[in-house]
Amino acid sequence: MPNIPELQRRLRPLLLPLGALYAQLMRLRRWLYERGTLGVWRPPCPSISVGNIGWGGSGKTPLCGHLLRWAGKHEEHGVVLTRGYGAKPKRLPLLVTPGADPAQAGDEPLLLAKTHRLARIVVDPKRKRGGTWACERFDPDFVLLDDGFQHLGVARDIDLVLLTPQDLLEGWGRVCPVGSWREGTSALVRASAFLIKVVPGKQPGLSQAIEERLRPLGQPIFTFALKPKGLARLDGSDRAGDLGGADYVLASGIADPAQAAATAAKLLGREPRQVLAFADHHAFTPADVAQIRAAANGAPVVVTAKDAVKLRRLADTGGFWTLRTELRFGPKYNADAEFDDWFGARFDELAAHHRQAFREAMQKALA
Repeated sequence: MPNIPELQRRLRPLLLPLGALYAQLMRLRRWLYERGTLGVWRPPCPSISVGNIGWGGSGKTPLCGHLLRWAGKHEEHGVVLTRGYGAKPKRLPLLVTPGADPAQAGDEPLLLAKTHRLARIVVDPKRKRGGTWACERFDPDFVLLDDGFQHLGVARDIDLVLLTPQDLLEGWGRVCPVGSWREGTSALVRASAFLIKVVPGKQPGLSQAIEERLRPLGQPIFTFALKPKGLARLDGSDRAGDLGGADYVLASGIADPAQAAATAAKLLGREPRQVLAFADHHAFTPADVAQIRAAANGAPVVVTAKDAVKLRRLADTGGFWTLRTELRFGPKYNADAEFDDWFGARFDELAAHHRQAFREAMQKALA
């Protein structure tokens, strides 16, 4: 697999004009949506977007899971609209159930469906079609747009933009193909709040970058990390806090395998003996399981929750453990309240507004 960042570094002088052109095209696209030339669908309930400025590894799925847990505690029932990266459904829209085939549903939608059973997870690359279908059938209290920052064809009331330390440091403002950004820095003004996924103590210069590059924009800024909770056998039959001091192998098919390895090491007190890194959203096969088993040579195998939903269907995965994590918030900037309190206040305002608009529409219809 080519080293994309290294290729971008070497070819940067040639790629810079292309990056500038792409950023201009994205600005033009945004302007066409803002002036109404391109149509926008507005859901009939509060709409929340979870997205990012760049690609891969920013923590969108864990944040969606956190918001769904918040909603469950407050008896709010939501619909998640996702394109389902890598999904190959036989029909669209697809309502993802906990027992769905990961090849049809996609790994991240299936993970959300398994862990948040009160939510409706709907896969459809055409969000308006999927959203209209879901709202007509389920009458949700809110709609959650997964990877929605650039999906301007659906209106949103809260725009949560996730960034990585790389986005704020060496990758700042580097639009594809120069870097990993999908839009230029001017797009950040659309955000309602920024959320930065960090590995505590491992990003020198990050605080200064936040102060200089994000704080002047004025939006609330929240940092978060994925903290290990423990291990669970792949079949869910047992849980454990550690592996009793045994060596282990980590197998990972996510965008940031290094972070998965660091999280496992924090829980287990030692680095994995070997990391087998597959491509993000990798569709595991029996041959992959055989490769992992050969590398482990009898040692336990630790995998991420996103990979577990795919590996669970394959044979010969005894001795495989799922790394259980939870999202924890850290330092905040431009914000007086913690994230859940800030989000709850915004959500309550939106819900009240939608209820009032509904009452007024009903009164007008009956007049």
